[in-house]
Amino acid sequence: MNALEHFLPQVWFVILAIFLLLYVMLDGFDLGVGILSLTASSEERRGILMTSLGNVWDANETWLVVMGGALFGAFPLAYSTILSALYIPIFVMIFGFIFRAVAFEFREHSNRKVFWNTAFGVGSFMAALGQGFALGSIFEGIQVDAAGHFTGTQWDWLRWQTVLVALTLIQGYVLIGSTYLILKTEGSLQETHYRTAKIAAWTTLMSAGLVTLLTPVLYNQTRERLLERPLVFVFAAIPILAVLLIGLLLKSLRQKQDVAPFVWTVLLFVLSFSGLGILIFPYVIPPSITIYQAAAAPSAL
Repeated sequence: MNALEHFLPQVWFVILAIFLLLYVMLDGFDLGVGILSLTASSEERRGILMTSLGNVWDANETWLVVMGGALFGAFPLAYSTILSALYIPIFVMIFGFIFRAVAFEFREHSNRKVFWNTAFGVGSFMAALGQGFALGSIFEGIQVDAAGHFTGTQWDWLRWQTVLVALTLIQGYVLIGSTYLILKTEGSLQETHYRTAKIAAWTTLMSAGLVTLLTPVLYNQTRERLLERPLVFVFAAIPILAVLLIGLLLKSLRQKQDVAPFVWTVLLFVLSFSGLGILIFPYVIPPSITIYQAAAAPSAL
């Protein structure tokens, strides 16, 4: 392997990681607001929540399209394997996107706003659920043959580990959605989301902590990666920083700050996904396919 064949896949791995992080942060609060709309106490409040997304909800999804195109161009083997293995979660996610998009547009021209408001929330939940199962399945590992082609069943993604990851991601989306609404609303509606943000912060901390503790116990390769020097110091620092950020987030919520909760939540997402990227590198599909095996020809990269 020459220097170019070694360097370019690494560059594209970082680019894809940035695209994923941007999507999760930007569309994460979007989906979180949609999920929270299901718990709104009145149709008026649901309408306010949907209106708060009016200028951003469709633009945020662009990052997912960009990431999919980049994955197809840079790592075509990984693209085909992921689509084959995660057909059902991806279909659920896409159906959720379609459902919420139709609901958002039709709501403005319908007399049955209750139906479309609910459809928007259900679509948001479906999209987040599909993403959670996909993320959990990739993190856990996809069964492939020597050529890197998927050899499992269409239901391999449905395991208790992936359920836990999916629930953690949904809670994270609810957290960032709540802090976004604190930023965008006022009065009693803002007070409501101070409370939901506190609850989501604790549930996210507990579920993410459980994932963090179980991962090295269940997966030998991950445990070996965590103990590598100097990465062991990086992985030791991440939980400490996460607890610190959660503490700052809870403090800002108690003090009824407007901007700080959203900032601390964004930093939590950055920290979490940076740690995940470092953990799985150099694999694009752990534990079998590396970025070098899945990469397109250097001329294409």
